[in-house]
Amino acid sequence: MHEQPLEGPLVGEDGEVGYRGVTACQAVGISYRQLDYWARTTLVVPSVRDASGSGTQRLYSFRDLVVLKVVKRLLDAGVSLQNIRRAIETLRSRGVDDLAEITLISDGTTVYECRSPEEVVDLLQGGQGVFGIAIGGAFKEIQGSLSHLPSEPAAGPQPVGAAAAPDENDELAARRARRRAG
Repeated sequence: MHEQPLEGPLVGEDGEVGYRGVTACQAVGISYRQLDYWARTTLVVPSVRDASGSGTQRLYSFRDLVVLKVVKRLLDAGVSLQNIRRAIETLRSRGVDDLAEITLISDGTTVYECRSPEEVVDLLQGGQGVFGIAIGGAFKEIQGSLSHLPSEPAAGPQPVGAAAAPDENDELAARRARRRAG
């Protein structure tokens, strides 16, 4: 009787290569307890072979390992498991089966799907689009706008503590000058 190795790829019923839970944990950097919990609660279900009773081994595909790694990275970034679960459920409800094919970004609280440079979707708000500003684009726009507008030379160096005369049209600067004068 030939025994299968405990690590490395194994072959599932349909000939697909899979990895046992111990190998998945080592590759991804999670505990077996996390892996087991995520499988039992259907966060990341092994696609090669799920456990079907006592003594059967789950087999994870390479893509499953990628998804597990993404979940771990989101957790490491501070996103709660509840929010990760909601984000993945939103993606699955829209028919996204292969989570390894998309780009996710996070601010440590929420999870966004980046569909294109112009389209980012908040997965925790039911797939609501969010507005992003590319700073580089704004920088170039301002440069272009300023090329047609007049500029003024900067005033010469002022002694320390000396304040410039407030602009008559700048009410805030005038208030500050009056407050300093006291």
